[in-house]
Amino acid sequence: MLGGCGKGTDPAPPAPEPKPQISAEVTRTSFGIAHILADNFKNLGYGLAYAYAQDNVCMFADTLLTVRGERSRFFGGDLPATSSKNGEYGVASDFMNLKNEDSDFFFKGYVDPEQLRAAYATGSREARDLLAGYAAGYNRYLRDYAGRLPAACHNAAWVRPITVEDMYLVLAEKALHASGQVFAKEIVDGARDPEAAATVTARTRISKLDPSFVQQRLAKLTAEQLGSNALGVGKDISTTGRGILLGSPHYPWTSTDRFWQAHLTVPGRYDAMGVILGGIPVVVIGFNRDVAWSHTVTTAAHFTTFRLTLDTRDPSGTTYISDGVPVKMTAKNVHVDSLQPDGTLRSKSKTFYFSKHGAVMVKADAGLTWSSSAVYVLADPNRNNTRLIEQWIGIGSARNVTELKASLDRTIGLPWVNTVAVDRDGQTLYADASVVPNVTPETFASDCMMLPPLLMFNGSRASCDWGAGHLAPSGIISPTNGPWTVRADYVGNSNDSYWLTNARSLMTGPAPYGFSPLYGRTGIEQKMRTRIGFKQFEEALARKARLGIDDIQQLAFANRVHAAELVLPQLLPACYAANDSTLTGACSALSGWDRKADLDSRGAVLFREFWNAAAALPDKWSVRFDPQDPVNTPRGVKLSALAPMLAALKTAAQKLASLNIALDGKLGDYQGETRNGVRVPIHGAIGDIDGSYNSIHMRTELGPQGYRDVEWGTSYVQAVTFDDAGPVARGMLLYGQSVDPASPHYADQLPVYSRKEWTALPFAADKIQSDPNYRAMTLSE
Repeated sequence: MLGGCGKGTDPAPPAPEPKPQISAEVTRTSFGIAHILADNFKNLGYGLAYAYAQDNVCMFADTLLTVRGERSRFFGGDLPATSSKNGEYGVASDFMNLKNEDSDFFFKGYVDPEQLRAAYATGSREARDLLAGYAAGYNRYLRDYAGRLPAACHNAAWVRPITVEDMYLVLAEKALHASGQVFAKEIVDGARDPEAAATVTARTRISKLDPSFVQQRLAKLTAEQLGSNALGVGKDISTTGRGILLGSPHYPWTSTDRFWQAHLTVPGRYDAMGVILGGIPVVVIGFNRDVAWSHTVTTAAHFTTFRLTLDTRDPSGTTYISDGVPVKMTAKNVHVDSLQPDGTLRSKSKTFYFSKHGAVMVKADAGLTWSSSAVYVLADPNRNNTRLIEQWIGIGSARNVTELKASLDRTIGLPWVNTVAVDRDGQTLYADASVVPNVTPETFASDCMMLPPLLMFNGSRASCDWGAGHLAPSGIISPTNGPWTVRADYVGNSNDSYWLTNARSLMTGPAPYGFSPLYGRTGIEQKMRTRIGFKQFEEALARKARLGIDDIQQLAFANRVHAAELVLPQLLPACYAANDSTLTGACSALSGWDRKADLDSRGAVLFREFWNAAAALPDKWSVRFDPQDPVNTPRGVKLSALAPMLAALKTAAQKLASLNIALDGKLGDYQGETRNGVRVPIHGAIGDIDGSYNSIHMRTELGPQGYRDVEWGTSYVQAVTFDDAGPVARGMLLYGQSVDPASPHYADQLPVYSRKEWTALPFAADKIQSDPNYRAMTLSE
């Protein structure tokens, strides 16, 4: 008994370290490519957001102000969205040009957070987890780097933590690019000041409507703002019998639609590499072990309009007639706070109105007024499209093009792009599986259609509403009933319609009427860029019969200027015959030009200035367009067009002389991007106008220093095929990973592009770990 006296109990073992609630491994390889490894999608989003913020925190924080409707609060209501500063970043949308106050009203009035929350709640758990993790990772970055943010947003009051609901708004903005945002000003103009007396304009007859603005804005989506090339080569013509993909989206270089290279892995579930778009936290263009894919902006219309007949007994004009029954519009009242010069905030309000079809829109100068008898609404199937993340997870998880197509058909989440894909078995896929209103050819041909150029239907009859559809959300066409094909030779798209997907087999759709007219026009002249893409590919096949990945890379930057190939054979003899000294000098320069847009191409600047004017000449081709041969027609210069062409050439030559630019000056001396005081020469031509497959749009017109800095064009480029071990991928992100001039990845890929050097993209673990710039960190909390 005494022996036990004085002995204490054994000390308790130390408590185990609490297991992290969230964790991810973040690895970087050459050029700052981020590889995120996590055991679930929430953790994946956590690591991804942290890495993305390391490169682009100021741009993303500024973007959040847009989607929250808070730009006016911090910058004032009359200013436009933040423009690019010294090549860093800009957040002005490529689809709408509004002052801050109108932008804020649009996002607060048109986007409905409650509807988004409800839709996400019924969707994919993986998508919700990814977005929740992304919010947590971004907030972790803000805590870690508090007081140490880049100069563009250092100590800025508008850099704040986010919630998962903010991510819902970020994705909603991306979904609206080709619909709601295109008509943002008209939607804001359709809203009312709730304190003012309700007024309506005099009755406006439909015959007075000007429909041209709708078609002009649709054309801008692929001609002035966004474009892309995608080419899929199948087993019948590839050297290895496996698929080969070329993906080359042409997107803005400074806006929030910039790409960012990432490799995202949840072992056993998801493993995809490529690029994310802005703040969309998933690979949108890329590849996995068995499949590679890219997207191009589709010609499909992702909206329609409706004319509502109003109940004249309601003096407010907010009751419309549907099948003879009055229906009250729903109203949404929103407030916007604007910073005043004295530092105070002033609040303004607007009330937005919605029918069952969509939001009221007004464009008085086009005849779209809110009268006592009628009003017009935008019907937008992407307004509450919350399926984007789920769709790209499905694409990135596919093991072949059959599975990829099944994911497109099941989810229907792509808002405004075509898909081109290949797999290791050598199958290729083209599909326009974007969100398109369910309007049949029969409906277009019926009396429901009131004005085709405005895509305007009769909103007073329920029979004219979008169809319920089959195997798709209500009002949306199932991709099984849209344009698609699986082939073993090749498919391609450069932003013309599905009609020309393979030059050997035009796609017309099911008899007797084809696909819905909303998918785009067929049997029409194709863009120059589309034509050179198919022409140079077919010519390469004629030389070699089978092509490899090296051949596809060469096509991407062949830089042929197809307009020159079509015009110069007849223009040059006429030029010399004119016996004009100015023209003789111009002809000599163009005669010695290689008809390309390479850095050493002499005469490319002169031809561009000439063709920018000559391309608009009417009736200039001697061989008219043949719908049976869209790649090779129209062609040949009419004799009657030679004189005005020579006049345009003389004007161009005189312009170069006035700027002290040699007629045979090298393109690389006059086209470049300057970052941190270092100028990098840039190859490539305009694209749709002159027929360059590699499309580059400069920010400035020609001046004494040439064309300065890229506004949009070729951005991320990937060439992918497969071997027994996995993907063989090469590519580049032309403008680099970061918008921060202090980052080593602000301009490091520009010289790579300038030299046409394709770098290997490390996918397998051993390739990642052997990268000379490999570095890794574990992030947890």
